[in-house]
Amino acid sequence: MRHGDKINNLGRTKSHRDALLANLASQLIVHKRIVTTLAKAKSLRTYIEPLITKTKKADSQDVIMHQHRIVFSYLKNKEAVKELFTVVAPKIAARPGGYTRVLKLGIRPGDNAEVALIELVDFNEIYGKGVDKTAEPAKKTRRSRSAGTAKKAAPAKDEATTAVAEEAPAAPETSTASAEEKAAE
Repeated sequence: MRHGDKINNLGRTKSHRDALLANLASQLIVHKRIVTTLAKAKSLRTYIEPLITKTKKADSQDVIMHQHRIVFSYLKNKEAVKELFTVVAPKIAARPGGYTRVLKLGIRPGDNAEVALIELVDFNEIYGKGVDKTAEPAKKTRRSRSAGTAKKAAPAKDEATTAVAEEAPAAPETSTASAEEKAAE
């Protein structure tokens, strides 16, 4: 029985599973999103979220180096660790958790396996487009009743009619002047 066994072994030995998750995590950090099976994506999420959290615990230079070494012991990839601490960490600094998103993509035609896309949340251009997290929130505009807008609209109409009225007499004068000239002849 598997009572209380919460880890998904993915049909692999411990060393094979660790190598698989380290490679998937490195690729996720470098490429910001990867497509894999749903079971691997869910296991990867529990593997990588604590590693991303370790990038935020940087108070002094000693702590930073220690966190680099800890993360490197999991990932075993210098480029991924450098990318994680230099590119990913500043973007997720304000986020309290939930750094990854798993989206189901359906089934794979070859073996009917459920496929999912796992991505870093702050690096998605589609969902985050038009939203600037650093900008200050929009100021609320004052709303007025519809009766107040009718009063404001009425003077605007009066000004428009007076402008038209001023132009209107000019046109008939030319026409009356030409009519008077014709009558004089």
